[in-house]
Amino acid sequence: MPNLLRRTVLCATVAATLVAAPLVSVSTAVADPAGTGLVIAEAYLKGGSANQPFANKFVEIANPTDTAVAVDGWSIQYRAAANTGTPSVGKLSGTVPAHGSYLVQMGSNGTNGQALPTPDAVTGLNPSGSTGTLVLSDQATALTLPVGSVTTGTPGVVDLLGYGTSNTFETAVAPTGTANSVPDALHRDGTVDTDSNAADFALGSTVTPENSGGAGTTPTDPGTPTDPGTPTDPGTPTTPAEAVTIAQLQGTGPASPYVGKRVVTEGVVTAVYATGGLNGYTIQTAGTGGAVDLATHTASDAVFVFSAATAGSVAIGDAVRLTGTVAEYNGLTELEVGSTADVEELPAAGVVQPVPATLTLPRTDAQRESLESMLIAPQGDYTVADNYTTNQYGEIALAAGTKRLIQPTEVARPGSAEAAAVAADNAARTVVLDDGASTNFLSAANQSVPVSWLTQGPVTVGAAATFSEPVVLDYRNDTWKFQPTLPITGATPAADLPASFSQVRTAAPENVGGDLKLAGFNVLNYFPTTGDQLTGCTYYTDRDGDPVTVRGGCDARGAANADDLERQQVKIVKAINALGADVVSLEEIENSARFGKDRDAAVGTLVSALNAATGQDTWAYVPSPAVLPASEDVIRLALIYKQDRVAPVGESTILDDPAFANARQPVADAFRPVGGDADDDFLVIANHFKSKGSGSGADADQGDGQGASNASRVAQATALAAFSTTEQEKYGTDRVFMLGDFNAYSEEDPMVVLRDAGYTDLGPAKDPTEYSYVFSGLSGSLDHVLASPAALEAVTGVDIWNINSTESVGLEYSRYDYNVTDLYRDDVYRASDHDPILVGFDLAEDETPTPGDGGTPGNGGTPGGPGHGGDHPGKPGHGGDHPGKPGHGDGKPGKPGHGDGKPGGPGHGGFVADVVRVVLGVFGWLRGLFG
Repeated sequence: MPNLLRRTVLCATVAATLVAAPLVSVSTAVADPAGTGLVIAEAYLKGGSANQPFANKFVEIANPTDTAVAVDGWSIQYRAAANTGTPSVGKLSGTVPAHGSYLVQMGSNGTNGQALPTPDAVTGLNPSGSTGTLVLSDQATALTLPVGSVTTGTPGVVDLLGYGTSNTFETAVAPTGTANSVPDALHRDGTVDTDSNAADFALGSTVTPENSGGAGTTPTDPGTPTDPGTPTDPGTPTTPAEAVTIAQLQGTGPASPYVGKRVVTEGVVTAVYATGGLNGYTIQTAGTGGAVDLATHTASDAVFVFSAATAGSVAIGDAVRLTGTVAEYNGLTELEVGSTADVEELPAAGVVQPVPATLTLPRTDAQRESLESMLIAPQGDYTVADNYTTNQYGEIALAAGTKRLIQPTEVARPGSAEAAAVAADNAARTVVLDDGASTNFLSAANQSVPVSWLTQGPVTVGAAATFSEPVVLDYRNDTWKFQPTLPITGATPAADLPASFSQVRTAAPENVGGDLKLAGFNVLNYFPTTGDQLTGCTYYTDRDGDPVTVRGGCDARGAANADDLERQQVKIVKAINALGADVVSLEEIENSARFGKDRDAAVGTLVSALNAATGQDTWAYVPSPAVLPASEDVIRLALIYKQDRVAPVGESTILDDPAFANARQPVADAFRPVGGDADDDFLVIANHFKSKGSGSGADADQGDGQGASNASRVAQATALAAFSTTEQEKYGTDRVFMLGDFNAYSEEDPMVVLRDAGYTDLGPAKDPTEYSYVFSGLSGSLDHVLASPAALEAVTGVDIWNINSTESVGLEYSRYDYNVTDLYRDDVYRASDHDPILVGFDLAEDETPTPGDGGTPGNGGTPGGPGHGGDHPGKPGHGGDHPGKPGHGDGKPGKPGHGDGKPGGPGHGGFVADVVRVVLGVFGWLRGLFG
């Protein structure tokens, strides 16, 4: 550890200062020329790049006052230069000493440079080196920042630094950053805050990180030495290390009572992390562990030893006596050991090895604190709750028990006591299974290292985790973790992993029954207009630097080129064809009109791919209507259907309502089963409401769990309910299914609006144990199918097919070749980030038709609304068990199906068949006249 001795002395000095000075909080303010509050003193934003002195970016906070300032519940926040949404948040804790500094470690651009001095906080923020906005906030939640100059009194803002071309700043932006290879940082002139970033900050070539203990890396000039005179005997040069047990070192509270003190203690090495970035090992008091009673076990018998210098010289099972300094690192008690001289190996004879504590996951922080760094043999059930960061950091969120962690507003009203209880239960059941390392498998330095866990097999949300080896209960990144006793990677044999996972994937959705089936499917920005067809696009690239997906700079949102599109498309095609649905609503499909093409070009491309996979003309799309909204998003909604099963009734309709100015306008059409009549018609309305990610004013995040833009989604739900009523009258049916991505969980306001309008949300009603989306480790449904009362009566089953949200993002086409382990497969898994929902329903009870299951049975032409027959005869069936019914409007009836098993062409049944065709045609004509 750099400057360990200097840091030890200064920590003791600071500790004494903190005892003497009370901790205070700072009132919200921006300009502070009087120097009465905390300020951002330095921002180093190029860590890890070539030629850089440090491997990580950092922000240093300065305290110009005579009093230490507590920053518990505070945060550093970052917003990209052109962004107008909520910033990313990095939480802070601890104190900034009087006239001292506080070091916040952030992300990295690579592996160049040395480690920072021990930071006071570690965040995942990764600001741009050239332009953006950094905020010191006295709250832990994301701020709502204005565009332009931020004034004094802006809620939550203590200090703000806008630099480069940022849209948010104090009076004027600070200078634009230089190239990433140029070592420099933005420095404040002392601690003066004039409320102008341009005046207060300048680029300087010296980078000087300093933490709250005063530890830095730039030596100061001691000046000219003076003659010390005749030396006197100084006595003992340092205070002897105090001998303590590990339990005494740990103490019974969240922090050690020995912080900053030099101690000597003994224990047995139980885990070693000499590689992978943790740079240390754990020791535990001999003979401890086993059946621990948490009622009486109030202090941990183990501690993490932070010591890059000695981690390679110890092994699991060694008995050691260590001398070092006690520290708290982001909530983890550590013993910092500086050199091998501070490690004494003890005789193995007579040492009773510690054993894993056998218990279920404690539900409180206090109970977990009493087990910090101890060996654990987890008891009871564990369920995979999240795998979003598994492909990057090798960590898996688990939930104690057999159920996933649930979004509170999925099952309880926002802001209610019930929602709070769900949140509390989530916190009590959460633990992260890590890989004993801090390796970023997506960084250039580590992309050649096989990613942990996923290389050995799929890790799916909802799977059961079974432990076969003990783990260490660790605390890092504000989270309790299970660490293996040695670092693991994808090269570790599966048999040597401490845990395994059950297989919960299904090759097909559950049988939902019914005469017909419909589904909603989010196709994850399916754009046949690839980035390489446009100018200005920027890209996310693979480990060879090849573009994979569009990052910005143009209107495309999907694949970078044809190869990437093919990888995306094959997954979507296989998933849709495997659904078994007759009508599918599509969300997040390209609006080709934005690229000067026919509006339906993209959906036509997808339908062609679906048909190529089935080997026949199975699918068709509902064409865009003649009347279109004046303004549309670059993504749209679409409806596709199987031609041998149903046909649209007339032209589709798009709801052009001001409520959808910031979302995708719903599209509606009625469908009639092949051979059916008006009594069998059903109305389908596809939806994609405004997302939760951004909003201001009335749409600002209210902090009740519903996210931003809830007001817009409520207005959209209200407009949708009215639109449904109008469309029911237009098409002459009260059997309505409204489906799609509503961007609202099941108990949030928009869904209540639709529930109060008389619709039933079929997911919670019929399939309450499955969910369509996973966000931040919490499962819930943003995707819904809502049924009118008449439609509800016909529903036979519902299944949320968990093929997307439960799978690692590393399996997506968009993450192809990011790591040496190729996780991509041309299967249905992770075709999107939302799961499809499948609904089965029966037709009208009287004269229920059974469409042919063979080729393309007669569909009565393309009938319009009631009283309007199709203009074209339907294709005859070719292998169905039952002939399709002829058309039944006042136009020309379609030819009935009468297949003989030959696909594609008309049936051939000779004279009898011809007679049957004539009779049925006449029957259809009579029905068209008399109903």
